[in-house]
Amino acid sequence: MDFNYSVGNRPVWSDHDQTVTITLKHYMWSNGQPVTSRDVEFWINLVKADPANFYGYVQGLFPENVASMQLPNAQTIVLHLTQPYNPDWYLYNQLSEITPLPLAWDRTSLSAPAPSASSPNLPDTTKQGALAVYNFLASQATDEAAFVKSPIWSVVDGPWKLTAFTVEGAATFEPNPSYTGPDKPRIAKFVEEPFTSDYSEFNLLTGSPGSLTVGYVPPQDLPQEKSVLAGGYRPSNSYVFAVGYFPLNLNNPKVGPIFRQLYFRQAFQHLVNQQGWISAFYHGTAVPDYGPVPSEPPNHFANENQLANPYPFSVSDAARILTRHGWKVVPGGRTTCVRPGTGPTACGAGISAGEGISFNLDYTYGEQALALSMRDLTAEAALVGIQIHLTTHPYATVVSTITPCSPNQSICQWTAENWGGGWSFAPDYYPSGEELWATGASANYENYSNPVADRLIRATTKVPSSESQAAMDAYEAYIAKQLPVVWQPEEGGNPIQGFPAVVSTHLGGYVPNAYQFITPEQWYLTK
Repeated sequence: MDFNYSVGNRPVWSDHDQTVTITLKHYMWSNGQPVTSRDVEFWINLVKADPANFYGYVQGLFPENVASMQLPNAQTIVLHLTQPYNPDWYLYNQLSEITPLPLAWDRTSLSAPAPSASSPNLPDTTKQGALAVYNFLASQATDEAAFVKSPIWSVVDGPWKLTAFTVEGAATFEPNPSYTGPDKPRIAKFVEEPFTSDYSEFNLLTGSPGSLTVGYVPPQDLPQEKSVLAGGYRPSNSYVFAVGYFPLNLNNPKVGPIFRQLYFRQAFQHLVNQQGWISAFYHGTAVPDYGPVPSEPPNHFANENQLANPYPFSVSDAARILTRHGWKVVPGGRTTCVRPGTGPTACGAGISAGEGISFNLDYTYGEQALALSMRDLTAEAALVGIQIHLTTHPYATVVSTITPCSPNQSICQWTAENWGGGWSFAPDYYPSGEELWATGASANYENYSNPVADRLIRATTKVPSSESQAAMDAYEAYIAKQLPVVWQPEEGGNPIQGFPAVVSTHLGGYVPNAYQFITPEQWYLTK
């Protein structure tokens, strides 16, 4: 972690890794108020009031692993934890989530004057008040037309301020004159342009050279990259620190019992032709993923389990596994269960005699490489009698459909969703899995639950730093074999879309990073 770009200094550990002290640097909010420890407490109070609404929440971890908190002065926060934790993990996956919020947001309506540090009885200091503040802020976040002039969202401490926003998602940012951190902006403004598909972005890139300062070349259009570069661009490619996968809903009331069988997930993984997709559809701009820790960019977390595929592409292996577990495989037809029951050679609990394997797989519209990959998977599955019905929707629809659920909930009707990616480890940079595959985790969309996996995940969070890699090795080896999700290629490219980037030859300071962040405050124009 580069603390040059953190609002806090490197934390100091004591009490046998059970107490952590954080001191803040000098930052200012754009309303003239300093960033203080009280702003940190404000954020923590909102999370504590309703942790289930916190995207990074894992039961038993932050904020529940904080026994008490002290604010000895305006620049210092002391957290006394419930037990010792791995300091590296706690820094990267707990402290990294803390986001100071301006006290100007600590309100339940716009009718009252904006509060400050001197305001008495601020609502966040009680659970009921904090919930009211959270609900108010959530309602304000839905009013897109008011984003620019909002007395809430206009208070920032970063290098940019939002100055224009459209309902289509086009956002214009200009420098924040009150910014006190490093890298003061050198350009007058930058605009984020939305596109509905790869085609529309690439059409603008090629049809109007120079109209985009930073763009991307979709994999299917890579043969035309030379002509794009001739229009005044240079390539800038890298891999995001991420893993590629998509979930099957293990709690779906109809096909969940099939998905919950490890043998089925093994057979299905054998149908994913990662190397073939990378060559034919991604034109070499992706790498295969076989487990829960990224293999690219190179990192010390990944071990040999990430480099060897335990379930290589093989239709015959998929058919053999299904047959061994009680299914009559009918290539090109309908494979059915002929040995129901729970024995080692039976179909498994909840699967009835004569039942087939048929489900819907929904994927993000507008990404051709993804569409071709899913069509190929459907064709390979048909060779072992698995019937996949494909649908496609906009990204927002796909990601809003997947949610952890129980079989009796109406929201549990989805079967398989592919948003065209997987998981990027940011702002939780330590790839330990507690947010993804621990029982009940917020991003455990597939509803995976395994006591062995839970134990191995917990070990990565609690062991001393000297033992952290051994714990990580054990965790990733197990999850790679367990297949809580369907592994698929990780796309290489820029943080904007995940595809190979092209950058104007007139733009300096553009540096791709592994965490899907853009840093326009470092950019400058050479012409």
